[in-house]
Amino acid sequence: MNFTHHEQTPVPEHPFADIIRILGKGKKGSRPLTQEEAYRAMRMILADEVLPIQLGAFLMLMRVKEETPEELAGFVTAARASFAHDVGQIHVDLDWSSYAGKRRHLPWFLLSALLLAENGIRVLMHGSAGHTAGRLYTANVLPYLGLHPATSMHEAQQQLEQRRFSYISLEHFCPKLHEIIELRPILGLRSPVHTLVRLLNPLNADYSIQGIFHPSYRPVHQQASALLQQDSAVLKGEGGETERNPDVDCLVQSVQNGELFDENWPALFTQRHVKAEQLDPEQLALLWQGKIEDEFAVATIIGTAAVALKLLGKADSQAQAHQLANDYWLNRNTAAFASK
Repeated sequence: MNFTHHEQTPVPEHPFADIIRILGKGKKGSRPLTQEEAYRAMRMILADEVLPIQLGAFLMLMRVKEETPEELAGFVTAARASFAHDVGQIHVDLDWSSYAGKRRHLPWFLLSALLLAENGIRVLMHGSAGHTAGRLYTANVLPYLGLHPATSMHEAQQQLEQRRFSYISLEHFCPKLHEIIELRPILGLRSPVHTLVRLLNPLNADYSIQGIFHPSYRPVHQQASALLQQDSAVLKGEGGETERNPDVDCLVQSVQNGELFDENWPALFTQRHVKAEQLDPEQLALLWQGKIEDEFAVATIIGTAAVALKLLGKADSQAQAHQLANDYWLNRNTAAFASK
């Protein structure tokens, strides 16, 4: 009996398999990606050159080990290279990430950003809404101030020209990353994309400010910003948003001209405030208009603006930054934001 031996043609390895192998080759064999490998991985993901099973494996391997500053810098560089919009059309002073949503307090930081904008500082805020139930997202709160999110980078630039402030959702400038963030209910965990999006700075602003929830991420953001040569400040924000909680000390880790700085901003109150029973977004406009009073909210607004002002070089000390933010608040145009 003759058996003809047929050699099986080997299936060529997918180019992304190498990335998964680096991350997943056991406790002793695996290692973090270099900045260049991270760039290559994210470039392939954003170009739809990976299979869904590969993306899932990559996201969860990254989640288990957590991102290094080099990996983040590589991811961010690839994401920026994928943007379809022209970043140079308009000058932006401050990039403000807003991805966490608020659960315990209203997003008072929104009034901080608008306060800066009223005083000549161009602020681009970007975020995404709805990936975690029971949270209040910035995009949904803007209409209470008579504002609406931009639906394209062109519109964001127009809004920046008109009022020095714009908010745009991730889906309108990097839809693939938005798609990945939306996987959270399926995977049950956040992924490296939740970290990466805070560092995107889509219009190449001079300065960037980011809030994180887990303190261990603060130095990682700081070091990634240094690798990206981006002047920035990162703080443990209330609920993970870019917002200083006036009831507790706040460590701000920044990068200025390539140097790393750690600065503690002390609590503004000796006793903690009780959180509101429910969140009513209409209070944002009412507080701005001077129709209601709330010492916690005002301290949050001024305290958050002060951190930004010091980063921007508008003040040399914490005291000066607080004084300037306080002056901005006292002199604000109370007729500016009529809720709709």
